[in-house]
Amino acid sequence: MARTTITTPAAPSLPLGTEQYERRYQDQFSNILRLYFNELTTVLSVLVNTYITSSNIYTVANLPDPAVVGAGIRTFVSDSSVTTFNATVAAGGTNTVPVFSNGTNWKVG
Repeated sequence: MARTTITTPAAPSLPLGTEQYERRYQDQFSNILRLYFNELTTVLSVLVNTYITSSNIYTVANLPDPAVVGAGIRTFVSDSSVTTFNATVAAGGTNTVPVFSNGTNWKVG
């Protein structure tokens, strides 16, 4: 599972309209908006993929490498023996708990 960085798209600088709209102005305006909406689509795609990835329920043994997914990713495990907040998750139990990656370990929380 690769981590993708989300960058906030900058609002476009739209050209000022002329008193009578020309084809060139309309084309430029449309291109600027198209580029902006493409950026928004990319950001939304990353957010949706992150949500879908983080809504999976894993066993502790099948959790992805916390260093690969990066700090801050959240998911759930179904076989935790630990339920204490911020404790490193461990297998061998029957508890379903939320977990998060701190970049090194998966922690309960």
